[in-house]
Amino acid sequence: MCAIAGLFHPLDPAVPSAGLLRRMAGLMQHRGPDGEGYHAELHLGLAHRRLAIVDLAGGAQPMHSADGQIVLSFNGEIYNHEPLRDELRAAGHLFCTRSDTEVLLLGWREWGIGLLQRLDGMFAFALWDRGRGELLLARDRLGEKPLHYAMLPDGGIAFASELAALLAVPGVGHELRPAAIDDFMALGYVPDEHGMHAGIARLAPAHALLLHRGQRLDRACPPRAIRFWHPPTAAAAAPADAPRELAARLDEAVRDRLMADVPLGSFLSGGVDSGAVTALAARAVPGIASFTIGFAGAADETAVAALVAARHGTRHHSQHGMADYLTAARGQAAIFGEPFGDHSAVPTLAVCTLARRHVTVALSGDGGDEIFAGYRRHRFHALSDAVRRCLPAGARRRVLGGLAAAYPAMQRAPRWLRAKATLTELSLDSALGYYRMVCKTQAERRLALFSAPLRAAIDGHDPSERFVRLMAKCDPDDGLLQAQYADLHTYLPGDILTKLDRTSMAVSLEVRPPLLAHRLVEWGMALPPRLKLRGGAGKWVLRQAMAPHLPVEVLTGAKRGFADAIGDQLRQRGPEVRARLASEAMQDSGLFDAVALRRLADEHEAGHADHAQTLWQLLVMEGFLHGVGRELAPAPGEMAGA
Repeated sequence: MCAIAGLFHPLDPAVPSAGLLRRMAGLMQHRGPDGEGYHAELHLGLAHRRLAIVDLAGGAQPMHSADGQIVLSFNGEIYNHEPLRDELRAAGHLFCTRSDTEVLLLGWREWGIGLLQRLDGMFAFALWDRGRGELLLARDRLGEKPLHYAMLPDGGIAFASELAALLAVPGVGHELRPAAIDDFMALGYVPDEHGMHAGIARLAPAHALLLHRGQRLDRACPPRAIRFWHPPTAAAAAPADAPRELAARLDEAVRDRLMADVPLGSFLSGGVDSGAVTALAARAVPGIASFTIGFAGAADETAVAALVAARHGTRHHSQHGMADYLTAARGQAAIFGEPFGDHSAVPTLAVCTLARRHVTVALSGDGGDEIFAGYRRHRFHALSDAVRRCLPAGARRRVLGGLAAAYPAMQRAPRWLRAKATLTELSLDSALGYYRMVCKTQAERRLALFSAPLRAAIDGHDPSERFVRLMAKCDPDDGLLQAQYADLHTYLPGDILTKLDRTSMAVSLEVRPPLLAHRLVEWGMALPPRLKLRGGAGKWVLRQAMAPHLPVEVLTGAKRGFADAIGDQLRQRGPEVRARLASEAMQDSGLFDAVALRRLADEHEAGHADHAQTLWQLLVMEGFLHGVGRELAPAPGEMAGA
């Protein structure tokens, strides 16, 4: 695992600054502490930081082809590099290393951009072909590895694995996008493709940019990305024995991801996903290390995880601690480069830190909920869609919408009494109802928290439009697949995989999620709904597949999280919360209404409402403005367009 960075000036034959390339790479040293490398020539400069995993001696980068015509800076792992190597050898290509990086170099020469469809792995890379005068920037299918880029005023482009490296480049726009602030407060993350900074974009998962020497690059008309993979948009026929087939497919994905020349282990919580990955990894590598973290005052899964570890004979490492969310909020910007509102990043960083003391690579169970419908919202959405099919749209909007408006919020009441949100969701069309379920802070509350200039700047922006557009691409009769498809394009790359990459790379740990093997994703997403949801629970097929390998406590356990712990902590530390929300950084930003922020903190501290998630996001935003983002906040009259 590594960090990549580079500069490309299609119209300017000058050699990019070596000092700037070194500065960009140096800001990402945590991603690659084992080595660095640079390449500069007319038009182009590449930088690389290496975390050595495969072919420790021969995998240094940037890597050049034997004739020096192709050079590559690569972040990731290609799990099928050995069969691809055999294909290329049969076609007459000669190899100098065992590295998967060299497979990309020669694969480009043999297949061109068709190489991307052959790759099984996680990757973000920049490949320069001097003979063709082409620069290829590519990102893996699901977005496991990041790649940010910025159009420069002189017609060039800068790119890097992390935002900090791009913000060091002269000419990169630092101003904040008001629409991104609204997206962040709505979803808890800034959705892929568009970041918090107006001058920086993300290359979307499963996309590539093919740039040419002599091409004019323009901020107003950026280059068009090429999409090379699509997930399923309709269910396929049910397999004859889906659990058995899933067990075989997952076992293959796990074994593929055990490729390493360094110590390797597995994350292990009390859930089915990480339990399945650890169980199968332990079959392939007896005595593999496993890692569990537990926090006092939160849902502690260490005891259940220990059952799995004992059953499969892993070398288990378990650690308990106490999370300080207020301190952590200030540190999120340094890890993520922009506000990130998923507070499970705190325990994720803790388990990564624990694992890094013992291994360089860890497997994780991420992706199981998205692929096999494991979130509670998936069950609720499927039920809601069944109700929608029984009631005409007009009646739903009129009757259920009216009931929702009249029903009290009752946020602190038992769950079965909190009908307002359910009635509201049922009154909406399917996509808008699902968006309302995933939305962290609804529009009416967000607008009340924003300053008047920010409200004016985001006028007309609606985060729900992204969900409506995505869900419309799927089978109109399969609401569950619609929701999963939306998650695959929003929550998975924007939250889950961003969290996994940044927290692991912060401690120089590579993490591989076998459940996101793209062929497994294609197969799992296309399963009929009855194989995902059954008996009021999600991931039915995965639970059945893993029944021989996991304790009943894991197979039947409900999903647990850290929400209660953070809510109580923010309530107990109310004065500190209010002080942060009234800090100089927040006031100087001109983004929020100070009175509304104080009222929100007061209501939470008094127990009148549960505002934990919104408060955490605001505290993270304060940390961002206090640190790397403070000088970037636009003046009230200078906001970038939404």
